[in-house]
Amino acid sequence: AYKCRRIKCSIPATRASYSCHLLLQYHTSSLRTVGAAHAEIWTFFGRTEVIDNTLNPDFVRKYILDYFFEEKQNLRFDDFLGQVYCTLGEIVGSPASRLEKPLGGIPGKKCGTIILSAEELGNCRDYATMQFCANKLDKKDFFGKSDPFMVFYRSNEDGTFTICHKTEVVKSTLNPVWQPFSIPVRALCNGDYERTIKVEVYDWDRDGSHDFIGEFTTSYKELCRGQSQLNVYEWGPFFPPQVSLLSFIVEQEHTFLDYIKGGLTPLVLKGNPSQSTSLHYMNPYQMNAYAMALKAVGEIIQDYDSDKMFPALGFGAKLPPDGRVSHEFPLNGNVENPYCNGMEGILEAYHQSLKTVQLYGPTNFAPVVNHVARYAAAVQDGSQYFVLLIITDGVISDMAQTKEAIVNAAKLPMSIIIVGVGQAEFDAMVELDGDDIRISSRGKLAERDIVQFVPFRDYMDRTGNHVLSMARLAKDVLAEIPDQLISYMKSKTIKPNPVPPVYSPPDDPQTNPV
Repeated sequence: AYKCRRIKCSIPATRASYSCHLLLQYHTSSLRTVGAAHAEIWTFFGRTEVIDNTLNPDFVRKYILDYFFEEKQNLRFDDFLGQVYCTLGEIVGSPASRLEKPLGGIPGKKCGTIILSAEELGNCRDYATMQFCANKLDKKDFFGKSDPFMVFYRSNEDGTFTICHKTEVVKSTLNPVWQPFSIPVRALCNGDYERTIKVEVYDWDRDGSHDFIGEFTTSYKELCRGQSQLNVYEWGPFFPPQVSLLSFIVEQEHTFLDYIKGGLTPLVLKGNPSQSTSLHYMNPYQMNAYAMALKAVGEIIQDYDSDKMFPALGFGAKLPPDGRVSHEFPLNGNVENPYCNGMEGILEAYHQSLKTVQLYGPTNFAPVVNHVARYAAAVQDGSQYFVLLIITDGVISDMAQTKEAIVNAAKLPMSIIIVGVGQAEFDAMVELDGDDIRISSRGKLAERDIVQFVPFRDYMDRTGNHVLSMARLAKDVLAEIPDQLISYMKSKTIKPNPVPPVYSPPDDPQTNPV
């Protein structure tokens, strides 16, 4: 959940004072009300308090909204002087999650400025890393020692226990030292630091009938004391076995929104635009599948890019004037500056390129994957994260090279989204996705799963409602991006940069007019 933390307005001094308030509305199809009667329905969400006699109201009332990176969550703020449209992604994607936009509504007049701030609700994001050892455990195996492991349980409100962690088995020893393990604090004690944690020790048996060795209870509060005599646990009357805490460290689990200050990079192109049967055919009354998919995904991604400038590339075409085949060419025709201004700029460059290039096989993915990988390799400090969007008809001519490029890219700050258009079989794309079997090349497994594939045809609405169908498409292809970004940051032990200080405007003599 995300909280609209601070809403401010700056209103032109057309009279001495105002009684100010704001209305917050959300787009019905934005916040998961699937099956809305019409895509343009706005639903009232809340109203701020009224502030009298000020031209610079600083509203106190806050709004709690569920935030989904993969969805376009449209918001509208209404004041009696005007209104502002934005998305929740625009607010949280702005520096320090602070968005400033002019109020609009009265033609030819400056209606003032609205400042929207947001913060993530901090529901216990700590996780604990701990390590245990034991001494003089009971011998349970007839022909050997014991194969001990530990099972941790969280107590519930009704007095029952729920298993929350199980250690590895240490073979053939009565004095095991288990590997350190990490667990979210909420899973360990549900945020109640004094809640009982029960730990059972077993001897592992192949047939599953594990032998009970002993048990003890503790709490998160006690574990926080770290290695000490207070965290040595015993059971039994004579020469009791002992389990000791060796280390206990608490760190904060960083979320996707902590890292959101990065940049994202899409690119696209393949097909034949000259015939109505082509997937690139430019119908004057409707966008083709390539343009629809690009717009659906790109409009969400662009909210998280500060300058809205995106390099857009094509692959698989003969270029003028000599007909040279290229698998990596700028859609705008500018080799020195392939950047386009927002999604509209990319769509314009795409349509212009269809008029100037002759699309041509074979289709090679590896050059564009390597192209983005070169950008990503230059900024591995966590300041940027790249998203490569490939829209394709599914034909691929360099499968081995593409798999190698993806395996190498899995070490870099980048993700790959593939949208398959047309009615072809997409077996190769499913293999690149790697959900069932992690992709590999030359015996080397990819360090992370960075590819998400969806077939465009699965999202075509038979009723012709392309707004909702494209929203579902964007939701599914972007759903894995936050976890992929976090997995990269964790693999490199990169923590988020500190949040910039909250903006404080200078004192205005008209803030409290006499």
